[in-house]
Amino acid sequence: MTESLWAPGPERIAGANMTAFMRAAAADWSRDIPDYEALYRWSIEAPEQFWRSVWSFSGVIAETQGPTVLRDGDQMPGARFFPEARLNFAENLLRRRDDSDALVFWGEDRVKRRISHSQLYDQVARLARAMKDFGIQRGDRVAGFVPNLPETIVATLATASLGAIWSSCSPDFGVRGVVDRFGQIGPRLLFTADGYIYNGKTHDSLARVQEFLPELPSVEKVVVLPYTREAPPLDGIPNAVMLEDFVAPYPAGDIEFALLPFNHPLYIVYSSGTTGVPKCIIHGAGGTLLQHLKEHRLHSDIKPGDRQFYFTTCGWMMWNWLVTGLASEATLLLYDGSPFHPNGNILFDFAEAERCSFFGTSAKYIDACGKAGIGPIDSHDLGALRTIASTGSPLVPESFDYVYQCIKRDVCLSSISGGTDIVSCFVLGNPIAPVWRGEIQTRGLGMKVEVWDEAGRPVRGEKGELVCTAPFPTMPLGFWNDPEGAKYHAAYFERFPGVWHHGDYVELTEHDGIIIYGRSDAVLNPGGVRIGTAEIYRQVEQLPEVEESIVIGQDWQGDVRVVLFVKLRPGLALDDGLVDRIKAQIRRNATPRHVPAKVIQIAEIPRTKSGKIVELAVRDMVHGRPIKNREALANPEALELYRDIEALRS
Repeated sequence: MTESLWAPGPERIAGANMTAFMRAAAADWSRDIPDYEALYRWSIEAPEQFWRSVWSFSGVIAETQGPTVLRDGDQMPGARFFPEARLNFAENLLRRRDDSDALVFWGEDRVKRRISHSQLYDQVARLARAMKDFGIQRGDRVAGFVPNLPETIVATLATASLGAIWSSCSPDFGVRGVVDRFGQIGPRLLFTADGYIYNGKTHDSLARVQEFLPELPSVEKVVVLPYTREAPPLDGIPNAVMLEDFVAPYPAGDIEFALLPFNHPLYIVYSSGTTGVPKCIIHGAGGTLLQHLKEHRLHSDIKPGDRQFYFTTCGWMMWNWLVTGLASEATLLLYDGSPFHPNGNILFDFAEAERCSFFGTSAKYIDACGKAGIGPIDSHDLGALRTIASTGSPLVPESFDYVYQCIKRDVCLSSISGGTDIVSCFVLGNPIAPVWRGEIQTRGLGMKVEVWDEAGRPVRGEKGELVCTAPFPTMPLGFWNDPEGAKYHAAYFERFPGVWHHGDYVELTEHDGIIIYGRSDAVLNPGGVRIGTAEIYRQVEQLPEVEESIVIGQDWQGDVRVVLFVKLRPGLALDDGLVDRIKAQIRRNATPRHVPAKVIQIAEIPRTKSGKIVELAVRDMVHGRPIKNREALANPEALELYRDIEALRS
C-alpha cells in the first residue's frame, strides 16, 4: 500500500492556478467543476470547450483564434486543432519588455550572467533582422550545436519569429551523431558556441564543427556564440561569423512577428536513435505553445515572476519544454555543465541563490544525490521552492523518500513522463492533490490516457500499455522526409489502429495516478511473464554496494532468461555473497520470476545523451546483433564491455 507523502494546504489550493482555472471554466461553460476529478473528466469529454478555456486562461497572443477548435476530431492521426488560428510562438514568449530577469545563466561555477526581458526582446529583434536580411524564410531550417546558453534561446526565438524551424543538439554529440540529425533536415544556418564547460574543464566545439560541416552542404553560414573564449578563432570554418558581427548592422526595435497557422512547424526534435538513424519529429508552434502553457500554468503552477529551472541539455526535449516557460512570464534558470562539479551541491547552490520556485531534473540525478549523501535540507535555504519535477526514467519510491527527507518536506514532487514524440507529457503533477509514494500524480488534462491489456481492453490496477485514445495538440505534424506518413503511422498507430500507443509499460492506480515500469520494448518475458525493468532496478539499487544496474532478457534454450549487470561502488568486487543478497532482495520484494539467472559485474552502463540507460543496445550486443547508431550514446565505448561475455555462454 502506498503512502501519501505530501498534501497541499488550504492556502496553496486556494492560490493555485489550477483552482482559478476550475472557477473560470465552470463560469464560462455553466458547468459544475468541484474538484480535479471533475475537471479531468470534463477536459476529455468536452475537448473543444477545454482547449478554448486553456487558450483564454493563458492569454494566448494571436491575430485570430478562429471559430473551430478541433477539426476531424474522430481521426487519429489526422485531427487538427484551431485550424483557422494565426499566431507566432516567439511573440507569446516575448510578451514582457521590462527590466526584471528573463534568463539567469550559470556555466558551472565559472560563468554567471543574467538578461532582462527587455534585453532579451532587443537581442531577438536584432538577430531576427540579421537572419531575415541573410534570407532566412518561413520553413527554412536553422540548427544549433549549442550548450544551454541565453544566446541559444535568443537564436531559437529569432528563428520562430520568422516562421523558420529550429533544431538543436548538445555539443557533446560526436560528428556522426550531428550528421545523422542535421544531415536529414538540410539547415541553411548553423549556430554553434566556441565550446562548453563540463566538470571544471573547457571543451572545444569548433574543431568538431570543422569535421562535420563538410557533410552538411546545405549550411550557408555558421554563427559562433562566444562562451569559453572572448575571441575564438574561426579559421578553417567556411562562412563563419561571430554573433556580434552578424547582428552589428541592426538596431533593436519592434519585432515583425510572422503570423502563422496553428500547425506551422516550430521544432524538429529527434528520437534517441539507439535502434537506427534518429527519427526527425516535427512539432507545430500552436500545439507546443498551448500544451506547454497548460503544463506550466496548471500542472506546474508557474506564475508570473516564478523562477523555473530544468537541468537539461539542448539535445533533450525538456529544454524545449523549459523555454516555453517564458510564455508564463517566468524567469528561466539555465545551467551548463556537470551537476556534481565541484562538490555535488552546485544545482542547489543555484536554486538557493536565485530563489528557484520550480526545480526540474532527472530521476537519475535524484538517485545519485541520495547515494552521495547530499542533503540540501540541512545546508541550503530552499524556502522559495514549491515544486520539484523529475523525468527521464521512473522515479522509484525510495527516491520519493529521499526528496522529502533530504531536500524539502513541504514541496510538490511531480514525477512527469511523456517524451520527445509529443514534446510534452501524458502524465504529470497536480499542485492541488496529494503526492503518493512511487506514483505520478495524474493524467494530463485534455489527454485521454488509458492503460490497455494485450487485447486492447482498459484495465486499472494491472500492468499494461499506455495509450491515448483521443487527439491532443502536440501530436507530431509528422516526420521529416516521410511524405506519406508511413513511418509516423508505424511508430504510434500500428499496435492499436486509431489509438496512440506510446510504448510505456504502466499501471493506473486506485488514486488515479500512474506507475511506470519501463519501456514496453524492454519488458522482460521469462516463461511468458511480462516484467518491467524498473521493478528490478528499484530493488537492486537499494543495496549500498550497487551504484547502478541494467537488466536484459537473453534468449536461452528456447526461452528468455533475466540477466542483470551491476556497476558497483569503486573498489568493490562481485562475490557469491553479494550475488545471493541481490537475488534475495529481488525475490523478497518482487517475485521469483524477477530473480536474474545471471548477475554480472560491469564497469560502465551505456546511456543516451539525456541520461537514459539503453537496454535494447545492450541486448543486441549480448546477442551479437549490429548496433545501428552508437553516436546516440553519451559513452558508446561502454557497449564493448558487453561483447562476448564468457559468463553468458552457460
